[in-house]
Amino acid sequence: MLAALARVAPLRRAGLLSGLGGKRELWTGSPQSDTDSVKPLEGVKILDLTRVLAGPFATMNLGDLGAEVIKVERPGTGDDTRTWGPPFVGTESTYFLSVNRNKKSIAVNIKAPKGVKIIKELAAVCDVFVENYIPGKLSAMGLGYADIDKIAPHIIYCSITGYGQTGPLSQRAGYDAVASAVSGLMHITGPEEYDMRDFQSDGDPVRPGVAMTDLATGLYAYGAIMAGLMQRCKTGKGLYIDCNLLSSQVACLTQVAANYLIAHKEAERWGTAHGSIVPYQAFKTKDGYLVVGAGNNQQFATMCKILNLPELTDDCKYKTNYLRVQNRKELIKILSARFKEGMTSKWLHLFEGSGIPYGPINNMKNVFAEPQVLHNDLIMEMKHPTVGKISVPGPAVRYSKFKMSEGRPPPLLGQHTTHILKEVLRYDDSAIRELLSTGVVTQHEAE
Repeated sequence: MLAALARVAPLRRAGLLSGLGGKRELWTGSPQSDTDSVKPLEGVKILDLTRVLAGPFATMNLGDLGAEVIKVERPGTGDDTRTWGPPFVGTESTYFLSVNRNKKSIAVNIKAPKGVKIIKELAAVCDVFVENYIPGKLSAMGLGYADIDKIAPHIIYCSITGYGQTGPLSQRAGYDAVASAVSGLMHITGPEEYDMRDFQSDGDPVRPGVAMTDLATGLYAYGAIMAGLMQRCKTGKGLYIDCNLLSSQVACLTQVAANYLIAHKEAERWGTAHGSIVPYQAFKTKDGYLVVGAGNNQQFATMCKILNLPELTDDCKYKTNYLRVQNRKELIKILSARFKEGMTSKWLHLFEGSGIPYGPINNMKNVFAEPQVLHNDLIMEMKHPTVGKISVPGPAVRYSKFKMSEGRPPPLLGQHTTHILKEVLRYDDSAIRELLSTGVVTQHEAE
């Protein structure tokens, strides 16, 4: 171990490695050139020990901004999501393909002492260390923050867990659906169902269609890592970041949580509707659904005009949003009957240019045929080494002074193992052969 660390210590003292074996000063955020093509995280190395969704989503976003992401995976199995399906394309899980672009894969057995040594060597030449193990598990292997901080005091070490590093739930595994239940998201998500005797909503809770708790945590981690890098610019020191699913989702409850904390009002499930704004929900048409919202009195009046229901505008029961909320059931019954009389296309035409927020409920086929989605360049195409051309959702944000990284396809398991050992850590061929022969690392052999 000491010999291995000695090999990378001079690199760490002189500056971290950048690119394929080149030296650089400690990354400070200073411009590397005077051109507009420099990306914000160009030269930043991310050591990614995360699996499934929250962590991989965070590191994928960092990779989109130019960071070099080294994804550490278990030999033989890799990231759990490599087996999640169907659907598969060839042998590749579309789930895995969706959140792992712009990464290099090294397959390392981190339970082996030589595997731990490799991770420590990589940490010494990386800027960021991201992991999502149960608290204490990496520390037991010698890879916790205290261990890494000793050899890499510059490191931004980000832990992503289910519930936090300490506390009564900290040792529980963190899964999106469970965290969304504990955090209250599932309580407020689902169909509205009224008991006609007391008019109380008692629809069954529903899991959101995508893992929003995981994704929110990934975005929090992404922002926290960026903040950590900025903090290091100011202090010259690394730091530890604690992200978890529970905290992320509770923070995202926003006004629903404030309704309880401030007004002591328990949350209800409203289906597609809104507890504080009426009308603001999906309405069934002859052939689909249309979501329409009236956020103020003028929008409500315009909506009534389009629906040829001018009498509603003058009805004292619907003069203000407060009154519309109080008389929700009667108003929604009238509006629903009118929307059912027309095709979705008719209503889209009538609402066009009205200033009213509206839109159809699209299936995936219609989402990716939507002209605005195409205009926003939200389909990213890449050539995968074994399955050919694939398409995934592209980055959501665009910048004026640089282009996002061209999408490199998600890696095969262990695709870059020997490359990273040789070019980043300077292992010689004999050392690499020994690691391969003993199963400490594996290399994907496909062309």
